Parts: sequence; structure tokens; C-alpha cells
Amino acid sequence: MLVPIRHLALAVTLCCALVVGPTAYADSRSAPQDTRTASQPSPSPSPTEEERRLAKTRFVVDAGLAAGATHEWIVKPFKAGKFAKGHHGRTMALVKAGLAGAFAYNRLKAAVADAEADPALSKALAPLTASIEDLKDLPHEFHKSDSPDATVNRYQDVVDKVKAAGASAGAQVQDQVPSPQQLLSSP
Repeated sequence: MLVPIRHLALAVTLCCALVVGPTAYADSRSAPQDTRTASQPSPSPSPTEEERRLAKTRFVVDAGLAAGATHEWIVKPFKAGKFAKGHHGRTMALVKAGLAGAFAYNRLKAAVADAEADPALSKALAPLTASIEDLKDLPHEFHKSDSPDATVNRYQDVVDKVKAAGASAGAQVQDQVPSPQQLLSSP
């Protein structure tokens, strides 16, 4: 079966974007950036009660968006067989899954940062930081794998553990499905 060159070029471009995009973004975010000026005070060593309360709220929103993106654009399409070779719409499903994976990774990292202001959340999420960090490599593993079910299960497992950690610290996380525009505009 011959495949037109433009289809191959599109497939190669999308695969590269799925593999390189989340990793390049994560590397650019890990670079230290000190934007404080001499007139700005340094952050206080202990957060105020309002910062703690807002930390839980921010955590719930960020973790909820990560959970919603994972479920809506990774888990559901996988269970529906949309990632199978030869499935009509497979390329678009994979592109959405790649964007959702990068978005979920970004929101989970933000949720961990939010949790640092709340001692209970910080303690509950401490064991999960390595698992969250491992998510940035999953799009590459998904692409290489003949059986992507382990990759999909890892995404779901990490999200479920973050939700459970939030619940144990008094921050119930509900899935919130982000819009496609939110996926594309994720910082």
C-alpha cells in the first residue's frame, strides 16, 4: 500500500511534536528565572492563612484540569480503540492525546507548586513528585510502544494518586475537562 508523501510528512511532523514538545517545554520551565527586583520583598518563609486557603483552591483546580484532560483525551479514546492502527481519526486522537498529556503534566506540576503553601498538601504530595516528573517521558514511550495500555494506565494511576493525596489533605479533586483552547494555550 503506497502512502502519499504529504501523509508521511504530516505523520512525521506530528510524531516529532508529540515527542519533543512536552520535553522541550519542561526543559524551558526548569531553567531558573529570578524576576524579582530589588524593591520587591522576598517571599515570606511561612505562608499566611489566606495563602494556605488559596493554595488548596489552586491545587483543586489544577489537579482537576489534569484529571479531566487525562480522562477525556487519553483514557476514553484509548478505551474506545481510537489509537489502534488503521482506525479512522487515529492521527487526530493521537495529537489530542499528546496535547492532553503535556497539559496534564503542566497542571500537575502547578498543583505540586500550589501545594507547597499548605503543609498537609505538601506532605501528601511529596511521594508523588517523582511519578509526576516521569510523565514528561510518556509521550515518547507511547509512540514507541506496540501496546500503549501501560502508558495510558500510568497517566491514570498518577492522576488517581494525586486525587487521593488531595482528598487525604482535605482537598477534594473533581475532574474538570479543559477546552481544546485551554490545551493549546497552556503555558
